[in-house]
Amino acid sequence: MPDLTTTRFPVNVDVALREAGWQPGRWDMRQAEEWADTLRAHITPAGHVHAVFAAVVEIWAEFGGLSVTGPGPGRQIAPTTVRFDPLAGIHFARTLGDLGRSLDTEISPIGEEGDGQAVLAVDASGRVYSIDHTGDWFLGPHIDHALAALVTGAQPQRLTSD
Repeated sequence: MPDLTTTRFPVNVDVALREAGWQPGRWDMRQAEEWADTLRAHITPAGHVHAVFAAVVEIWAEFGGLSVTGPGPGRQIAPTTVRFDPLAGIHFARTLGDLGRSLDTEISPIGEEGDGQAVLAVDASGRVYSIDHTGDWFLGPHIDHALAALVTGAQPQRLTSD
């Protein structure tokens, strides 16, 4: 059993991450750069492109390729599996661009919830969002908070026009 006394995550989130293959210091910049190149090259028929910036590349390098599943029942909602693959959001350039404009920032995909139920994205300052058929959701001010919310089943905050 790994030593969890110095973890940056709550214990149950740390365990789920480690079971998915994460460990402190995990860093695959080669894969992150490949994803960055693929997203930069993707242009929708209407001319929409993906934003690529430091905060998203760092998330891809640390968590890319992992599928993290929460243990047990959730706190307020069912926990969801988080799959870190930005190509799951490749066809959402317009949606992410629109959300970014409404929040006055750039937004890029980091993966998906469940089996494609929602696209996960991050903005240029590191805030994390979930976009599904019911709307746009704020998961936290940084990836650690968002992972804890998703893995433990914490209720996200719905984004509104207010």
